[in-house]
Amino acid sequence: MTPRTVSVVIPAYNEGVRLPAFMEELTRACLATPSPTLELIVSDDGSAPEHVEKERASIESAQARLAAEGSPHRFRFVAAERNGGKGSAIRRGWREADPQADWLAFLDADGAVSATEFLRLATLAATSRDVDVVVGSRVQMAGRHVDRSLFRHLQGRVFATLTDLQFHLGYYDTQCGAKLFRGSLLRPLLERLREERWLLDVELLVLMHEQGARPLEVPIDWADAGDSKVRFGVDAARMFWGLRKMHRRLLSNR
Repeated sequence: MTPRTVSVVIPAYNEGVRLPAFMEELTRACLATPSPTLELIVSDDGSAPEHVEKERASIESAQARLAAEGSPHRFRFVAAERNGGKGSAIRRGWREADPQADWLAFLDADGAVSATEFLRLATLAATSRDVDVVVGSRVQMAGRHVDRSLFRHLQGRVFATLTDLQFHLGYYDTQCGAKLFRGSLLRPLLERLREERWLLDVELLVLMHEQGARPLEVPIDWADAGDSKVRFGVDAARMFWGLRKMHRRLLSNR
C-alpha cells in the first residue's frame, strides 16, 4: 500500500510556554511511528512576538531533529499578523498544506490529546478504506481515561445536545480538538468554510455529512490541560447563538 500523508494543523495563540513541550512529545512519537507520514503545520494566530519566537524555535528544533534522524515526517510554521480565531488559524494552515495529502486534520496545541493518541487516530484514518471522517471523542468508558472537570463535561453535553437538535449529526462530542478528514472530500469544501472560531468543528462536520462522508467517532484518552482559551459563560452563550446563525446560513446556502 502507498504510504499515506496526513497534513495536521495545530492552531496556536500565545502558546510559547506549552507548545515547545508538546512539540518534543510529538517529535518522539513521530520518530517511533514512521507511518503514516505527518506534515505538521503550526499555524500561529497573531500571538505576541515573544510567543511567536518560542513557537518558531520549537518547530525549527523539531524539524532539525527529524531531518537528522532521516524521518519522513516534516514540521512547518506559518503565522498571521493578527488574531482571527481558532477556525481562521486552521483554515490558514490547510491552505498551506501539501495539496496531495490524503488526509487533512487539526489538533489542539494544549496537549490534552497526547501525541501517541493522535497518531493512533491518524493511523486508523490512513488505513481505513471505508471511513472519511475520524473524530476523537471524550467518552468516559472502560479502557479510556478522560480527565475533565464536571463543569466542562456538562457544558459540553449541553452544547452537543443543542448541536444535534439543530443538525442531527449523531456525534457524542463535536468539540474535541482532534479531527481528521479525507482530503479528496474536504478540499472542495474549503472555500465554503466561514466559521473563524470554535464553531468550525460543527461547520466541518455538517458540510462533510452533506457530502455523504462516512464518519467514525473514536473514544480517546484526554487530559484537561488547564488555561482554556474558552471563557465560561461568555463563549458558551456565543457558541449557542452561533449555532442558530450557522444553521440559518447553511440552510439558505442549500
